[in-house]
Amino acid sequence: MTVTEPTSTSTTTAQQVMAVAAGLRRVTRRRLRLVVGNPRLRGAQLELLQLVEAEPGIGVAAAARALHLAGNSVSTLVNQLSEAGLLHRAVDPADRRAARLALTEKAQSRLDSWRRERGRLVGSALDRLSAADRDAIDAALPALHRLMTELEDTAS
Repeated sequence: MTVTEPTSTSTTTAQQVMAVAAGLRRVTRRRLRLVVGNPRLRGAQLELLQLVEAEPGIGVAAAARALHLAGNSVSTLVNQLSEAGLLHRAVDPADRRAARLALTEKAQSRLDSWRRERGRLVGSALDRLSAADRDAIDAALPALHRLMTELEDTAS
């Protein structure tokens, strides 16, 4: 895929989209810390848990590719999450040098709680907005998903 030079309008919109996305993540993360509990998870740790949830049995190398991280970085995350009781690492029977990753019950419970509380937090805030604002956000979601897909395709 060819990357084109953005127009000044596109650049301004890009900066605003990313500022809003970062702000939403930051404020949501801070608010959820008060409810979800410890240990606190960094963004990459949470992303790895979500990936393992979506792809049980994924290996470290495949996880590194999926997350666009170095293999040793993912190995470090796996060690941290294993020590916290959130990730189970098993030897791959087909290749004893490789590990297969799975969530522990503790991790699954934590992800379920995090999603439930995030839904309540953001849903409550959405309910306080005007109907016009809710409709505008709803209407923007398909375009935002296409933007995410475009970014993912470009990164490949």
